Amino acid sequence: MRPVRDNALSFLFGALFVLALAGQSVAGWLENNERLQQHGQAAESFLAFIGSSEFVVDVAENWQSEFLQFFLFIAATIWLVQRGSPESKKPGDEGPGTDEEQLVGEHARADSPSWARARGIRQTIFSNSLLLVMGAVFVLSWLAQSLAGTVVMNSENAEHGQPAITWIEYLGTPDFWNRTLQNWQSEFLAVGAMIALSIFLRQRGSSESKPVGAPHHESSVSSE
Repeated sequence: MRPVRDNALSFLFGALFVLALAGQSVAGWLENNERLQQHGQAAESFLAFIGSSEFVVDVAENWQSEFLQFFLFIAATIWLVQRGSPESKKPGDEGPGTDEEQLVGEHARADSPSWARARGIRQTIFSNSLLLVMGAVFVLSWLAQSLAGTVVMNSENAEHGQPAITWIEYLGTPDFWNRTLQNWQSEFLAVGAMIALSIFLRQRGSSESKPVGAPHHESSVSSE
């Protein structure tokens, strides 16, 4: 059972993701068929629905906002601090840190990843690999959302006898930016609230909280 215990957080959120995605797909399929029936059209199979642009655009618009949130948060915490928040380094520690602090190159330990011991482009890539992957998933999800959204809008336009639009034209539509910004604002609010509230509030036992008795001005990584 040790592998389960040691990876319990990943297992939990992986399972929650699968369950939520499955629930969304079923609910979206039922809603889509209700809409089709209201317009006198034949119901769509479940497999056809989960492969449709309608389903893809709903999933992708949430994924891109989530990965954008973490991309910006990770990048911002390199250079910006919030005194008292456990989500931040302490004031004065801004920046990427020295090689000694980061255990890279000649300062790497015996059990450090091999690319941390390497020099040149491999070390540079590994040193920024988290941001690179988060950014790549955001861009791919945003692209999927925009392409699927174009197909959905053109389908709706065809139903109303309106001309089709290009992908570039869709990027300038209110529909695209409404879908995009309604997700972005919620993600930015959640991150900002977590940073600010964790200064004054506590959750005993959580790695996202300072110790219960820690002063408000001190972060969990402070030595002061």
